[in-house]
Amino acid sequence: MRHVLSALVQNQPGVLAHVSGMLASRGFNIDSLAVGATENPHLSRMTFVVNGDDNVLDQVRKQLDKIISIVRVDDISSENYVERDLMLIKVVAPAEKRSEIALLVEMFRGRVVDISIDNIMIEISGQEQKIEAFIELMRPYGIIEMARSGRIALVRGRPKTGVAA
Repeated sequence: MRHVLSALVQNQPGVLAHVSGMLASRGFNIDSLAVGATENPHLSRMTFVVNGDDNVLDQVRKQLDKIISIVRVDDISSENYVERDLMLIKVVAPAEKRSEIALLVEMFRGRVVDISIDNIMIEISGQEQKIEAFIELMRPYGIIEMARSGRIALVRGRPKTGVAA
């Protein structure tokens, strides 16, 4: 089962290395990890995606709860949440194929962010399935490079418990 964990952590050097190292040393595989600033300049949000049964999830949470720099960890998998992934993808795009590629980009609500003589760089965001579908459509054109952000997620509505600033 796929679990999305959202952790508020103290915004200080070494927290990401500490968390990922601790999970790796205990044999937990992280499918996706994204970290970024929050509305509070003293906190960052880490969004993890891990696969496993409830026992795996329980062990991951227990290990994360032991880390002093972690303020709170929530499994948001069972909540009503919004999840997004961001991707930049560079595709071979000769002049005769550009309009075809541009139409696909538009259909996926992406945007062209760079054009060169023989390729196009595209930005796409959305749920993982959307990103994967777009990648499959681009394969026949020739994918030169791509980079993905990993998933980020927030629960809809007001949080159940707040964290003081």
